[in-house]
Amino acid sequence: MSFFVHHVSKRYQIWVPEKIEKVFSFFSNARNLEKITPSFLEFKVLNKGDIEMKEGLLIDYKLKLHGIPFRWQSEITKWEPMSAFEDCQRKGPYVYWDHLHTFEEKDGGTLVIDSIKFAVPGGFLAYKMFVEKDVEKIFQFRTEKLQKFFG
Repeated sequence: MSFFVHHVSKRYQIWVPEKIEKVFSFFSNARNLEKITPSFLEFKVLNKGDIEMKEGLLIDYKLKLHGIPFRWQSEITKWEPMSAFEDCQRKGPYVYWDHLHTFEEKDGGTLVIDSIKFAVPGGFLAYKMFVEKDVEKIFQFRTEKLQKFFG
């Protein structure tokens, strides 16, 4: 069975010339994820009203992958203000998706690090054909948006 599941670890980082409080505050607002996600995903947060970030919070989304609509639910499994938080897929298109966001003060700004571990159903071929380029595009887009937003 594991032949048909491909496990991946990725790490992305960006330094922005802004105080950690402002950067962490931006990431603490779940609705801002829509602003830093490429339009080809048609990504939308479904939770109504204000979303108070904390451990145990469930956030529901809808998106499209290669034109196929998906529902995604993530849980905030770690919440350390001004330092880190982690969201883990509870329902969605991957076997699992664990995303650790860390924030470090550095050189008068903030280093934002995204560490992702996920598994793709369909194995290595599915990863190469459908997932790898999309994940790279998503994080390249996010980097560009954060550079513009934080100058």
